[in-house]
Parts: sequence; C-alpha cells; structure tokens
Amino acid sequence: MIYIGEFMTTWTARAFVLAVLSSGALYAQDITGTWQGTLVLPNKQELRTVVKISKDGAALRGVLYSIDQTPQGLSGVIALSGSTVKIEIPAAAMTYEGKLDSDGVNLTGTFSQGGNQLPLNFKHLGPNDPEWPMPETKAPPKAMAANADPEFDACSIKPSNPGQQGRGLTVRGREIVSFNTPVSFLVTFVYGVSVRQIVGAPAWFDTESYDLDGKPAQEGMPNQKQMKIMIQKLLADRFQLKFHREKREMSAYVIELGKNGPKLAKSQGDPKGLPGLSFGGLGAMNAFNATIADFAGVLQSAVLDRPVVDESGLDGHYDFALNWTPDETQFASVGVKLPPPSDKADAPPDLGTAMLQQLGLKLVAAKAPVEVLLIDHIEKPSAN
Repeated sequence: MIYIGEFMTTWTARAFVLAVLSSGALYAQDITGTWQGTLVLPNKQELRTVVKISKDGAALRGVLYSIDQTPQGLSGVIALSGSTVKIEIPAAAMTYEGKLDSDGVNLTGTFSQGGNQLPLNFKHLGPNDPEWPMPETKAPPKAMAANADPEFDACSIKPSNPGQQGRGLTVRGREIVSFNTPVSFLVTFVYGVSVRQIVGAPAWFDTESYDLDGKPAQEGMPNQKQMKIMIQKLLADRFQLKFHREKREMSAYVIELGKNGPKLAKSQGDPKGLPGLSFGGLGAMNAFNATIADFAGVLQSAVLDRPVVDESGLDGHYDFALNWTPDETQFASVGVKLPPPSDKADAPPDLGTAMLQQLGLKLVAAKAPVEVLLIDHIEKPSAN
C-alpha cells in the first residue's frame, strides 16, 4: 500500500496501549470508560474515533481506534493534569490536547499532525449511551493474477475540494483511491519521474486537483506494478495523455551506499506484494517491504524538488523508519504547509544526515542523465 502525503488519514496498523500519566490532583474526575468523537478532515471526510480507558492499579490505560479506517490502533502516551488531557503519538507525529468539562462528560480539544490542526471533541459515554460498533478484522483480499493485464472497470474522477491540505494515493481493498491529486502527481507516480522531468504540460496539469475512486475489471487486489498500469491506461483514456521520451542531463539527487554499508532490515513481506511507504508526519517516514528504488520514488514525488536516482546497488526489500527535520524546499509537491523550524535540542537531523545515520545511505546532489517526458497532448478528464 502506498501513502504519499496522506498525513491526516494514515494510521499505523498496530495494536497499542496508552499509558496515562498524571500531575497535580490524582484523577479528580473519573475518565475511565469509552469516549467517542468525530474528526472531520479538510476534504470533509469524517473519521469516528474511539478511546477506551480503564484503570491499571495506580495508572490509567486506554486503547484508541479510528474505526472507519482500521480495527487496530496507535501507540501513544496520555498526560492528565487537572482538567487538561494531552495525547502524544510519536510514531505518527500526532498530538491531541483537550479540556474536560466540570462533569467529566465532554472533552473539547484539537488534533494536530503534519502542521495541520483540526478540532476533535469527545463525549464520555454513560451506561445508556449507544456505542459505535467496532470494525471486524477482515482477511486481506486475494492478489490479482500475476499475468493479468489490469484496467479499471469504472473510475470516478471528481474535482477536489478547494483549499484541501495534503494529497494521497492508495489501494483500499480492491479500490484505487486518491484525493487532492493533480495530474502531475499521477504522472510522476506511474512513470517514475519528477515534475522537473515533464516538459510541455499546460498550467492546469499541476494546479487543478482530482479525487479518483475506481475498481479493477479483474478479480483480486492489484500489486504496485498493476496499479500503475491501470492509472497509465486511465490517463490515456480519460485525459487523452500522449507523450514521448528522451534523455537529458539535469540536477538530481543520487542515493549511494555509505562507506560503512547499509543499516537496513531485510523485510519478511512478500517481495511480489505492495510496498508500504507512509508518512506519520512531515519528516517521519515508515517503510515496509520496500526497495531503495521505491524509497527513491517517494522522495522524488513527495519530498524533494528534483529527480532522485538510485545508485545504491541494493536490490532487496527492506523495513525501516526514517526521521528527519524537513527544510523549506521539501514537501511542496504534496501541498502541505511546513510548520516553523524546530529549535528543540533533540530535533532530528536534516534529511541527508538522517539517511546516513539511520539507513547507511548517502544523498548526493549531482548532475545525472535522466529520462524526460515531453507532453504531445493532454485534455481535462472526460465525464464519469
């Protein structure tokens, strides 16, 4: 599964326990039980959120669920100080802070991730209040046949909501779904190029965004290669995209192996399966079953402002996490506003330093021959 810039809707799929710490008066209010609230994303999508809290000796413990996304949850820490509740989820760069009312029934606060802040209010359920049903854990759909020549059975293409933050493209079950994606974003993903490698496109190619939702005509869940083929056919059919290729030398970033070798864990995932590349926040990337070429592709499409060339010589699939402090040149392509630079002493290093320290890979600015797509023809999408 690929997540690119989907900062507000990417939840780490791990069960967790929230440790609750307190300062000041010890649990002046009883906050054990079930809390429910709805997070409304910038694209107007509503995500029902549940926190279940119980006592464990002198401490409180809880489990948090985003029940419209996954039956599993996120690890984090809750701090209770007087009437203020704070939730920190470091792995996903998420925070929540709210105030309890005098009855301990309503918690009014703000959810923050990736520089975005959204209101999120919870209600403490009483014995007669209905609880939202928890989602069942379902087996993943079967993979599409390896020899399939996939295409969409049908695909809805709609203009995105103006002013929407972030953008994403993923496989949800068998559906391929995107939000707030300009055509430039789709082309860079499916053809493995950066926006600087696209020549001759009209202005709307990068300024008008669309939401896609479609299912393949073939049975099973597509892998990454099949997903790209489907979107390539969609671009040719619905956008009338025609182009030709040539090589040009231009400024690029090159990924090389560090002198001490890689610091990467071999993945136990299916090497033929989809890689998982997601951002828990700006500068917080998690990768599962990913090649360095996959990693380079996400850096190129979502983070950096020029092509990224993989010259590491590594051809395996890896699981890793990468944490860095972005600069003002990064993440412009995913339409997310960077927060002010952190002045914390323990803030992560810059991207190049983080890659060398955490992955054993060097990121080098250099001139390199890269493939360029020259647009011959493109139109705005045909009707659904």
